[in-house]
Amino acid sequence: MQRREFIALVGGAAAWPMTAFAQQPTIPTIGVLMSTGVDDPESKTRIQAFLQGLDATGWTEGRNMRVEYRWIGGDPERARIYAAELVRLKPNVILANTAMALQPLNQETSSVSIVFVLVYDPVASGFVSSLAHPEGNMTGFTLGEFPLGGKMMETLKAIATDIDHVAVLLNPDQRPHVEMWRAIEEVAPSSRPRPTRSSTATSRLRHGGGCAAGSRRPTAPLPRASSSGTTS
Repeated sequence: MQRREFIALVGGAAAWPMTAFAQQPTIPTIGVLMSTGVDDPESKTRIQAFLQGLDATGWTEGRNMRVEYRWIGGDPERARIYAAELVRLKPNVILANTAMALQPLNQETSSVSIVFVLVYDPVASGFVSSLAHPEGNMTGFTLGEFPLGGKMMETLKAIATDIDHVAVLLNPDQRPHVEMWRAIEEVAPSSRPRPTRSSTATSRLRHGGGCAAGSRRPTAPLPRASSSGTTS
């Protein structure tokens, strides 16, 4: 997702819970639960985009609202601790970055408004009832549906015919990771490369999606990278 798109999307999402702010006697508070670390450059850019989107709707940090940030750093246990901590603060709304942040928040509260971003298939994951009518206390933006995992394998098969084995790194405690793996397994019987599941309980995978690494047949030459970044 490009920075300009992120500003537009989050700015629009921010307007959803802001209508309740004027009714609050104290300064409105937004909780932000980031799945990455505080030093992650991309996350810093996203936070800036988030604040710019809010500013465009009339809400400025330090002037008429405050933001409580929590950084998970890819640690599921820290995610649970910080999710509970943010809910106890009783913010007006919480921004959840990826399913790693959203899942513990979903377990902690059904009353605090939540806007999520970078989450695969929130319907199949059990976060919302439907995309058109999410209901409950959350809404947000999805990266796609889980069958995309199978499409990824099919695409890999088409463009890298000399790869015969793919390891898929996932966190079994994250339902989106498990569902994505199931989508990959569905196409596995009819495809090469052969996928293998590799689990980690402390996954630092970005965007809650999973990561794959492939091995080539011994007789196949490795591609050479040119100075332009393409392969030959």
